[in-house]
Amino acid sequence: MSTSTKKWALITGASSGFGVDFAHELAAQQNHLVLVARRTEPMDKLAAELRAQHGIQVRVIGMDLARPGVGAELHDQLRNENIEVQTLVNNAGYGVFGEFLEQPLEKTLNMLQLNMLALTELTHAFGRDMAARGRGNILLIASIGGYQATPTYAAYSASKSYVLLFGEALHEELRKRGVTVTVLSPGITATDFLKVSGQKATLYQRLAMMRSRPVARIGLRALARGRASIVPGLLNSVTAWSNRLIPRLLQRKVAFQLMRND
Repeated sequence: MSTSTKKWALITGASSGFGVDFAHELAAQQNHLVLVARRTEPMDKLAAELRAQHGIQVRVIGMDLARPGVGAELHDQLRNENIEVQTLVNNAGYGVFGEFLEQPLEKTLNMLQLNMLALTELTHAFGRDMAARGRGNILLIASIGGYQATPTYAAYSASKSYVLLFGEALHEELRKRGVTVTVLSPGITATDFLKVSGQKATLYQRLAMMRSRPVARIGLRALARGRASIVPGLLNSVTAWSNRLIPRLLQRKVAFQLMRND
């Protein structure tokens, strides 16, 4: 059987956190995997484990996704290897914590490049193939922060608002072409997010934190059911829904207080 006739899933940000969880879940469903992130060592270990457990093929690609042109580059590389991606999990991303003017602009721009532009490029490159075939699945990882302005995560929450609205719009555009697009918007989760962003967990975050594997499972289940968007966890769902009723002035003031470490 050639690689193009097998069921392949592409996961970005696959070296840690949600990326590892998505890999385990999709491997258990007998998807062959393409794992992409900057760090190859943890992905190589994960690939060996998944091959042994599930008898699948795993392709590991070390690539810095936070730069222009990565969508076409990765797409062309996999096309040359005759790998046809049926499921794309756009998981790569990170946050920068702190007041906007106190953060290095270069770091913020790098985050925005990864969270929005790389995601857009990858969705366009692989989404075209899916639409041409008349089938495919795309899972975009946003955040509950995308539902409101979040001081100390100003640029991050704005980037995730883009992912949320972009994905929900694509859901309507592409479903008539056989492609399902689903947006997963987690709240605070037990991953390396806080460590990378530079924030110490607040009391609210410690109380609201969810385990990452169930969140990944919720996202994939929503994708399989053809949902446009999902917020995992009752508290997160209520928070996102209640933003429709709360004045925006109050939203951002409450969010600012909840993010404070003092």
